[in-house]
Amino acid sequence: MKPKVLKTERDYRAALARVEYLMEQPSPNEDELELWSLLVGTYEKERFPIAAPDPIEAIRFRMDQDGLAPADLQPYLQSKSKVSEVLNRKRPLSLSMIRALHRGLKIPAEVLVQEPAAPYAVGRAKRPARKRPASTPSARG
Repeated sequence: MKPKVLKTERDYRAALARVEYLMEQPSPNEDELELWSLLVGTYEKERFPIAAPDPIEAIRFRMDQDGLAPADLQPYLQSKSKVSEVLNRKRPLSLSMIRALHRGLKIPAEVLVQEPAAPYAVGRAKRPARKRPASTPSARG
């Protein structure tokens, strides 16, 4: 099979078989292997796109990769309370937070700016009104 743009599933399967065959050779033709790998990669990228991860999940993933605790995010998110609110989806990421996370943790900006998969719970819970003590007339004398 000659290298060509892969347009069908049949072309794709044949290209995969060629890559496998070349990889099994004791000394494969590296240029040919690279060409077939590029053709397969292009086909897969077009046919099987991978969605970008949710911004909060991307932050949690980076925390897990780097062994970070929520407190370690404070320099990027400004305060402990904001870290908690962001990770619990109670506060959306601000532009300054996105920039700081991108620069500091190397999370791609395009991941951080997208809409999250799960909605933010941005509204504050209503608190019961505080009762003020009844004013008592003061005795002036």
